[in-house]
Amino acid sequence: MNYLFSSESVTKGHPDKVADRISDSILDSALAQDKNSRVACETAVKNNLVLVFGEITTNANLDYEAIVRETIKEIGYNSDELGFNASNVSVQVELSKQSSEIAMGVDKEDLDQGAGDQGIMFGYASNETDSLMPLAIDLAHKLSLRLTEVREKNIISGLRPDGKTQVTIEYDSNNNPVRIDTIVISTQHDPSHTQETLREALTKHVINEVIKNGLLDKNTKILINPTGSFILGGPAADSGLTGRKIIVDSYGGYARHGGGAFSGKDASKVDRSAAYMLRYLAKHIVAANLANKVELQIAYAIGKAEPVSLFIETFYTEKVDKELIYKVIKDNFDLRPKAIIKKLELQKPVFKNTSSYGHFGVNALDQKWEKLDDLEVFKELVK
Repeated sequence: MNYLFSSESVTKGHPDKVADRISDSILDSALAQDKNSRVACETAVKNNLVLVFGEITTNANLDYEAIVRETIKEIGYNSDELGFNASNVSVQVELSKQSSEIAMGVDKEDLDQGAGDQGIMFGYASNETDSLMPLAIDLAHKLSLRLTEVREKNIISGLRPDGKTQVTIEYDSNNNPVRIDTIVISTQHDPSHTQETLREALTKHVINEVIKNGLLDKNTKILINPTGSFILGGPAADSGLTGRKIIVDSYGGYARHGGGAFSGKDASKVDRSAAYMLRYLAKHIVAANLANKVELQIAYAIGKAEPVSLFIETFYTEKVDKELIYKVIKDNFDLRPKAIIKKLELQKPVFKNTSSYGHFGVNALDQKWEKLDDLEVFKELVK
C-alpha cells in the first residue's frame, strides 16, 4: 500500500526564524571574540519589539542592540511598511550570567568537561537523496532557499521576507519515493501581486528550478498562497520565538527528535553538539553502505562527560551486523562533549547560517558535521 509523507520548511523571514537568527548571530559574535563563551540566548519578536533574554558568560564585548538591528536588516525587514523595521525596532535585553551550579560541571578545559544538561538527542541519515536527508525535507528546504534567492535578487519583484514551503511525497510499499503528491508555497508579497501572478512566477522561477528529479507528474497538486493573499507577515502578523521550529531544523518529522532546540546555544549544550555529532555518524554509516537509513540516539546527564547510552536503529536495512557498527563508533569516536566540540570545530562562529533552511543537509554542506572525512573507518566493515 502506498502512503504519503509531508515535511515543511520556512524562510529566514518567518517570525520564529527571525528569533533563531538573532540568537545565533549573538552566539557567533560572542565566539568570534571568546571561543569559550557560554551562551543560552533566547529571542522573542512581536510587532516592532525584540526581546533578548537568557544567560551569557563571555569575555566578549558585545553591542547587543547593534547585532539585533544588523540581523533584522540582513533578513530584509527594513521598511515601516512591513510593520517590523531594523532601524527603529525597540530592543530590550535581559541577560544574566550562567548559573554557577551549571558552570561547575562544564567549565573544564580537559575532555572531562561535563554535559551542560541532561537530555536525549537523535541523528539520522537516509540514502533517499544526495545530501543523505529524507526527500520531503530536502526538497522543502531547497524550495525555501530558492524562494529567498528570487526575492533577494529581485528575480520576482514584490516578494517580502516571510514564507513557507511544504512537500508531500508518495512512497510505495517498499518505502521508496515514487512521486511528489503536493507542493505548497506561501510567500509574503506586496499588494501588486494576485494569487494567479504568484502561481505563474513561483512555478517558473522556484518550483521548476528546484524539482528536477522526475517526480512531478500531471496529478501533482501545486498550492500557492492557499488563503489567496499574504500581504501582512513576519512579526507584524505573528509572534516569533527561538527554538519553535525544531522539526524544520532537523529531519522534517521523518526521524525522531529529542526535544531540545539548537539556536542560541553554544556547543557545551549537548542539545546542539551531540545532535550534530550523531548526524555526522549517521551520514557516515549510510555513505559507507552499512545501512540504507539509520537513526541514532544518545543520552547525557548534566555535569557528566560520558554519555549514558547510545542506540542505533537501522530499520532492517543494515548490510553488516549492528554490533560491528556499535564497535566502530566506540573504538574510533569520543562522544564526550568536549571531544565532540574539538572534532567538529564548534567553537568557531559558524552558526548563524544554520539558523534557517536546516542544520543538516543542503544548507549545511560546508559545515564540519556534514563532511565525510572519516569514511574509510566505516568502509573497513564492508571490505
